[in-house]
Amino acid sequence: MTGAPSITKPQRITFGSTTLSPQAIDAVVEVLSSGWLTTGPQVAAFETDIASFVGARHAVAVSSCTAAIELALRALRLTPGAKVLTSANTFCGAVNAIVHAGGWPVLADVDPRTLMPSPETVAAAARRAGGVDAMVVLHFAGYPAPVEELATAAGLPLTRVIEDAAHALGARVGNRAIGSISAATCFSFYATKNLPIGEGGMVTTDDDDVADFVRRTRLHGMSRDAWKRYLPGSGWRYAVEDIGMKANMTDVQAAIGRAQLVEFPQWQRRRAELADRYDDVLGGLEGLVLPTRPTEGDHAWHLYVVRAQEGFGIDRDAAVASLAEAGVDCSVHFIPIHHLASYRGLVAETSSDLPTLEAAFPTYFSLPLHQGLDDAAIDRVGDSLWSAHRAADRSAGSSGNSERQPTASALSRVRR
Repeated sequence: MTGAPSITKPQRITFGSTTLSPQAIDAVVEVLSSGWLTTGPQVAAFETDIASFVGARHAVAVSSCTAAIELALRALRLTPGAKVLTSANTFCGAVNAIVHAGGWPVLADVDPRTLMPSPETVAAAARRAGGVDAMVVLHFAGYPAPVEELATAAGLPLTRVIEDAAHALGARVGNRAIGSISAATCFSFYATKNLPIGEGGMVTTDDDDVADFVRRTRLHGMSRDAWKRYLPGSGWRYAVEDIGMKANMTDVQAAIGRAQLVEFPQWQRRRAELADRYDDVLGGLEGLVLPTRPTEGDHAWHLYVVRAQEGFGIDRDAAVASLAEAGVDCSVHFIPIHHLASYRGLVAETSSDLPTLEAAFPTYFSLPLHQGLDDAAIDRVGDSLWSAHRAADRSAGSSGNSERQPTASALSRVRR
């Protein structure tokens, strides 16, 4: 007697995934065999690699992008309580960095197309605050923010602007790589980022003083790290001129980063291909707004963020639940800062000051996007969203045509 045939569920499509090249694994083994695991020659070499990649004079490796933002802001020597403008749609860690650096967060509303501040919303936030002392510009999802325009709108010189490029390694503003435009740019190498290490961050800058400050304060403010103190013939003495923090990168992390950077260009090309395929399979889906593409510069495609508006038939949370039921993991970027309890006493802005973000928040969610996905996975995500839309139409008794149709861009790709 044979049993009933087993039903194999399709493999779950994870929201993020860490890709490790074989060379990265070999590099870790080499560092472990060297006997020097903390900040040392691999960190210095990784800094040189990143500085060259983004076209900056300096790169200083740290433990995270959050630490990078805090140390970069402290390098500006702002007075305690300085008003630091940033996006209301950002990660809580970026606002933590402002607070830990002694600043007072000022939140700007967003553009409905990019979900990040525009020159108009930045100018409005600066006026509302009676002027600001510095700004942290977020390149949201990998979209290149117009840094110089935003600085002008805030009434700030570029020397008072820090870039949060946690999503944006590989992006370009016009013809210029993100990493050498403002006083300092902060990158993330978290496990799901475009250049994944596991943990880690980097500050890039053309300013010698900023680089020197971050280099000292990433390790308690000590003038010489262990590598420099314990080289043959070196002395043990060091000075502490600025109070620092424990935020250094290890040689193990740096070795992974150096090997991963070799693969990075092809990984970025793959992310762009996946974003194109999303555009094709989701184009024409009523009520689903796809990501805006920059007219100048290059998108890094860290995230693919869509919005479920009224015509889609179901709201964001129902769409995310439907995808989860279909074996597709999604996320939301981000919960607005003024919605989080810990910041309500730290920010002056309320929902009425941030109307565009307030209206957008219930609609947006991020679809899976990482270089480990194949085309079939993108098609499956698209099919799941089309199915959810058709089900909503049937439930509402819609007579409209919700049959999936290929978009013009899809047809053009077939012809090529």
